[in-house]
Amino acid sequence: MERPSWDEYFMDITRLVARRSTCMRRQVGAVMVKDKNILATGYHGTPSGITHCEVTGCLREQLKVPSGERHELCRGLHAEQNAIIQAARHGVNIDNSVLYCTDSPCIICTKMLINAGIQKVVYLKGYADKLSMEMLAESGIEAYLFDDIVSGGS
Repeated sequence: MERPSWDEYFMDITRLVARRSTCMRRQVGAVMVKDKNILATGYHGTPSGITHCEVTGCLREQLKVPSGERHELCRGLHAEQNAIIQAARHGVNIDNSVLYCTDSPCIICTKMLINAGIQKVVYLKGYADKLSMEMLAESGIEAYLFDDIVSGGS
């Protein structure tokens, strides 16, 4: 039996976290890691105590908002936002941590990650947000496509 690498291990957990997502459009999970320890997790979904979109219907679908636009027109929070909030609520320092995420972050999440002190982002698939990737690069945050890491490409 072959043990997974640390990147594979944390990305597997990220996929599991994404299964908790209540978003009807995109199942996304995020895991914050430092020194091979999980600090916080998050998934796409409505705030605690708020009715899930599967009951109310997707506001973005109703308004025909394209993916990657008008993020404020949504009842839910992104996985990265929920991971940052979870860390803050529990007094966990995420400075210099690594974010594992099923999707690359949107621009709103990117700005939060920059100010939270995240040092690296590892993601499974890209998201249609060129500005986000540009700002990650400008801030010095390393961003890697997971397949590039496991295949040795990055």
